[in-house]
Amino acid sequence: MERLPLPDALVAQARSYASGEAAPAEPRDAATVVLLRPGPAGPDVYLLRRQTSMAFAGGMCVFPGGGVDPRDFDDELEERGLWAGPSPAEWATRLGCDEPKARALVCAAVRETFEESGVLLAGTGADSVVADTTGDDWEADRVALESREVSLTEFLEKRSLVLRTDLLGAWSGWLTPVFEPRRYRTWFFVARLPEGQVTRDVSSESSSVMWAGALDAVAQVEQEQILMLPPTWLTCLEVGQYADPSSVLAAAGGRAVDMFMPEVVSDGDEFILSTPPHYTALMAAR
Repeated sequence: MERLPLPDALVAQARSYASGEAAPAEPRDAATVVLLRPGPAGPDVYLLRRQTSMAFAGGMCVFPGGGVDPRDFDDELEERGLWAGPSPAEWATRLGCDEPKARALVCAAVRETFEESGVLLAGTGADSVVADTTGDDWEADRVALESREVSLTEFLEKRSLVLRTDLLGAWSGWLTPVFEPRRYRTWFFVARLPEGQVTRDVSSESSSVMWAGALDAVAQVEQEQILMLPPTWLTCLEVGQYADPSSVLAAAGGRAVDMFMPEVVSDGDEFILSTPPHYTALMAAR
């Protein structure tokens, strides 16, 4: 598979924008986390199937994630001793943005992962990770976060926890095409499922969840068994080239995010969605 053909409806939408009939929407900043665990044939990834009623990506399989909340910008996390790992300044270099936004994106990544999977990348100190988040008290805290009753900072302070930012790796950045009515500027992170923790089907935005081998998920999309947006599919394809989660995180350590916005282009026979050049060989090998 060397290209990503597009449905007619998407091509019509792109043409409408190109003709000046539609104005571009302002993108919202978001973070998503590719949650990984060892699998029999490479890394497994955790996927949520979004409710078909959702306005954006309805019915699609996605990674845990969501939009940045204004309170994710809290600049007192470090002063209160709630931040462990690379500093916001270091994250700003990795993510290709300013320091306040980098702090907010890391917070959003951890918060959304907990809200949508029950997995928490935090511990009582810089060398510890929460081992179990399945109790009723944890669920009450998760719901409070999800409903915005409390902020991430308030949650961490209540639990006497620190954010383990070193458990995250920066992977890629995708900007929703300019012709889409809902647009997101999304930073993709990678993280290993902490030892002892288990994922839970808790997100109100998903109809089902599953763990799948990264390349198995790619094949399921190709066989039209599940649906994915191109960035999710390509991320699964790329992550699936590594032997295990440790290899993925090691690769992430040398990455700096370069935001990419796909465009609709014609290859002479049909309209396709452009992709970053480094995916070309991976797609051609399918």
